Amino acid sequence: MRLDLEPACKAGDPKLETITHLLRHRFGRPKSILVIGCGDGTEAAELADRMEAIVVGVDIVDAFHVSAVDRVELRVADATELPFDDGSFDLVFSFHMLEHVSVPIQALAEMRRVVRPSGGFWVGTPNRSRLVGYVGGRGASLRDKITWNVVDWRARLTGRFRNELGAHAGFTQGELRDMLRTWFSVVEDESPAYYALLHQRYKPALGLIDHSGIGRFIYPSIYFAGRP
Repeated sequence: MRLDLEPACKAGDPKLETITHLLRHRFGRPKSILVIGCGDGTEAAELADRMEAIVVGVDIVDAFHVSAVDRVELRVADATELPFDDGSFDLVFSFHMLEHVSVPIQALAEMRRVVRPSGGFWVGTPNRSRLVGYVGGRGASLRDKITWNVVDWRARLTGRFRNELGAHAGFTQGELRDMLRTWFSVVEDESPAYYALLHQRYKPALGLIDHSGIGRFIYPSIYFAGRP
């Protein structure tokens, strides 16, 4: 079983702490949040606690953990056909979901539809331009991570490193930005801020990486935020 480049956030995970800090800085205290592709729901429950918001989570399959069901509303739904009225949420949140959707542009259209005009979005996916992935994955051996990177590079060299061909590829920075700009008026790259906050001890080095422009190859994942 393949692990995500940045697996779904769990309780006490520094990734979610980093993201919630950035969400508060950008959006303040949204009252309602929709988590699309919530997995077992623990990420949605943790986000509800951290953001002190009403959170609804949706996923394509019902594999919800009982502890999450008791804390937030979790529903089975397709990201391309969300069962909510227009403008239902202050914030829509997607953490490594979009690369699994057959028509990602339609999922973004639905995100735009259900978010309020004054609301916002946060979207993260694997970085298809990355040189190396899976480094921060938990529960996997070094051998597993090396094997997965070899598989990715074979797919890349044979022109098959794409989501629709079964690779855990994600999107390039430009691809994701362009798709988001189809539906949202404000689209900003939060990747540098995310990694600088997550890895504060390496902040000077990360600053040089961003300044040189090679961050688009170094970061295993990319994150964007903005408004309708």
